Amino acid sequence: MRIVLGIEYDGAGYSGWQLQHGTRTVQGEVEAALAQVADHPLRVSCAGRTDTGVHALQQVVHFDSDAVRSERSWVLGGNANLADEISIRWAQSIDDGFHARFSAIARSYRYVIYNAFARPALLRKQVCWRHGPLDEQRMNQACEHLLGEHDFTSYRALACQASHAVRTIEHLSVSRKGEYVYIDIRANAFLYHMVRNIAGVLISIGQGEQSTSWSAELLAARDRSVGGVTARAAGLYFLSAHYPERYKLPAAPEAPFFS
Repeated sequence: MRIVLGIEYDGAGYSGWQLQHGTRTVQGEVEAALAQVADHPLRVSCAGRTDTGVHALQQVVHFDSDAVRSERSWVLGGNANLADEISIRWAQSIDDGFHARFSAIARSYRYVIYNAFARPALLRKQVCWRHGPLDEQRMNQACEHLLGEHDFTSYRALACQASHAVRTIEHLSVSRKGEYVYIDIRANAFLYHMVRNIAGVLISIGQGEQSTSWSAELLAARDRSVGGVTARAAGLYFLSAHYPERYKLPAAPEAPFFS
């Protein structure tokens, strides 16, 4: 039987999603917890691997198991064996043709910036703090150049192992609510550090350090060495992956909002 889960986690204390020996990862914790419920080792596949310190509201994963358990048991049993920073929010059986990564048609992220003179304490690992004033209108103008299908070589990490850098950004916008600035992005897929590199470029433009056309100039250069600074992981949230309606998965939760 194939089971799909929706998982929420605070990534501050983890070395990203992907399983790595000798370090604490979200995948490692989830697999160990589910193995206790299934009474056998198992491997999970996720919709989008997150970096060290990145959070998720609804990471979608699937796994196969011969164990006969109710959907309620996968949720409650899994959570009983997980640390407080990780929570399985829902589970359901699904046909064998579903794949958390390859069946997804899009993925969404939100990047949260706390734009205030003094640094935060309680939210220090949940937001990116920038004390200099940010002009969200300039940032929005810069977003327009990145919409659509492009080669995002300038916006991916040098260590990115993707076979090509062509991706399609369906939505990219910047909004402000008081001292919080939100960058929302949806694309068919993302490159390693792509969202954080885009956020870094937009922050530089919002601070007036670069022109609004800089985002387009970097795009045309197709050269990461001329790109901006990679924004901190703390402010990044994987919101959810999006799938064809036939799978009837729960809707993505609302994006994190601070005020």
